[in-house]
Parts: sequence; C-alpha cells; structure tokens
Amino acid sequence: QVQFVASGGGSVQPGGSLRLSCAASGFSLDDYAVGWFRQAPGKEREFVAGMSWSGGSTYYADFVKGRFTISRDKAKNMVYLQMNSLKPEDTAVYYCAATAQYTQVMTSTTRYPYWGQGTQVTVSS
Repeated sequence: QVQFVASGGGSVQPGGSLRLSCAASGFSLDDYAVGWFRQAPGKEREFVAGMSWSGGSTYYADFVKGRFTISRDKAKNMVYLQMNSLKPEDTAVYYCAATAQYTQVMTSTTRYPYWGQGTQVTVSS
C-alpha cells in the first residue's frame, strides 16, 4: 500500500524555524520527483518547493526562496522541508507529494498522484 505521511508541523513565532518530514512507504522515492505544497484557509493549494527524481535540481516559489530548503534521504525514503525565517503568511497546511510520471520538478498539483495527509504550520506571535 502506497503511503506518504507528513509530520513536523506546529506553532512557531515569526522568525522561527520548523522542519517538515514526509515518510514514504510502499514505494521507493528513488525514481520520484517530489514536491511540497501548501494551502491556507480560503485559498488554493500552491507550490512551495520541489526536487527532481535525481535530486540534482530543486525549484522554489519566489515567496520562500532563501528561507526554505527541500531535501531528501533516499536511504530513509524521506523528504524534508526546512523552513527558516517563518512569517505569518506562511501559515497553512503543508503537503508533500510525489510523482514517477515526471523526472523534473513539477509545480502543478495535477502532476502529482501521491500526496501526504498534510501537516499544519501556524506562524503567530
């Protein structure tokens, strides 16, 4: 059974940091491009960061460049999102996603068939 379980969310003050994790089971991430998305209340799900299947290229939304870093540990079959200098506007439910249909980073939600369940990130003073 394919599962993609996200964790690591929580509440943090502005300027703080969090690291999100996504554990894959039932499939190997070795041949998958991965991505992180987020969805704030009343808004559409949006692309945050992505990594190609090889891990050789990454891509970030402009609003997180320089603050967030996506990484993966193939041995542990996990994907991470390190989030630094968090802002209140980063508050959202964050989702990890994976696709074997594309080798490069995809920014559209429709390109990803596998999704984690989401983890809440709240940035507030």
